[in-house]
Amino acid sequence: MAAGSGGPAARELFAEGLLQFLRPAVRQLDGHVHAVRESQVELREHIDSLATELCRINEDQKVALDLDPYVKKLLNARRRVVLVNNILQNAQERLRRLNHSVAKETMRRRAMLEAAGGYPQGLPSK
Repeated sequence: MAAGSGGPAARELFAEGLLQFLRPAVRQLDGHVHAVRESQVELREHIDSLATELCRINEDQKVALDLDPYVKKLLNARRRVVLVNNILQNAQERLRRLNHSVAKETMRRRAMLEAAGGYPQGLPSK
């Protein structure tokens, strides 16, 4: 196939198919990122709860147990969870914008095809 063969309608049809192919993958990825973010929030809440409980146990102990290093490790883990959650949130926002762009481009191309003589119902014949 030579470069430029197939004409504008074939290129538009190919672009439309490509956009239709990408849309479900973007949506699925967005769903997975959302699920991971929810689990990150749950993990952060558990870390907070555990750190609070360790501090309470440390205060209630008759014998001096030094739980401070463990509390610091938990707080450090919490900080990393928050950082990962922020990264995921940014990635999810980029995915939403990409999904919006794909939908917008699909609508634009569909309108162009319809204006150029009707929306093709199948593949062009050879």
